[in-house]
Amino acid sequence: MVHFVGAGCGAADLITVRGKKLLENADVIIYAGSLVNPELLNYSDPECEIHNSAKMTLDEVISIIKAAEKSGKNTVRLHTGDPSIFGAMREQMDRLNELGISYDICPGVSSFCGAAAALKAEYTLPEVSQTVILTRMAGRTPVPESESIEGLAAHRSTMVIFLSTGLLNELSEKLIKGGYPPETPAAIVYKASWDDEKICRCTVSDLAETAEKNGIRKTALITVGNFLGDLYSLSKLYDPLFETEFRKVKSK
Repeated sequence: MVHFVGAGCGAADLITVRGKKLLENADVIIYAGSLVNPELLNYSDPECEIHNSAKMTLDEVISIIKAAEKSGKNTVRLHTGDPSIFGAMREQMDRLNELGISYDICPGVSSFCGAAAALKAEYTLPEVSQTVILTRMAGRTPVPESESIEGLAAHRSTMVIFLSTGLLNELSEKLIKGGYPPETPAAIVYKASWDDEKICRCTVSDLAETAEKNGIRKTALITVGNFLGDLYSLSKLYDPLFETEFRKVKSK
């Protein structure tokens, strides 16, 4: 059996209870070594066979899984954050389907959730933004033309941008060209929830300058939008004049 496990956004104690149990019972762990906190491997059994997929190809990953299955071993494929977001999980599952190897998925806390926690922010503020766009810049690997940064920026909703820290000059230009005013609040969150977490607040126009000043070149999320500002409306959820299924408006 193969278990795809979301490692969480960084801190070892932010893995799910289920994910921790799967690590403890694993015979083989294949982990994304470039981003997964190595402290998570301390949950594994001392006899567990551990592989760092940062140095491996897809074929090599599948080869290890096949060997583990042949020996009747349990494998944990440990992904960063939640494996459904920029996790390259689909291609692995398709190969396992072809091979008739069973698997399941244990979700994890994505880094975009960790970034919001670090910022002490709410992405979906009433009358500010009710939409969160998770995306990345086109770099060595492309993105669909219909999902260009300029096109997404036209919504001026909350945006969380992955895998783009090395492209911040271009990112600023595209965000502004798409519709965000240059003074729109932004923040760079480096290694959310890790011991060396760093938060740099800025605006859309000075993203690159802020990253350079703080020595941030990778392993960071870019957050953009007025959710980082001070103006918003109160939620109707707790409004005494707003009736819900569970709470009736009290008569004066």
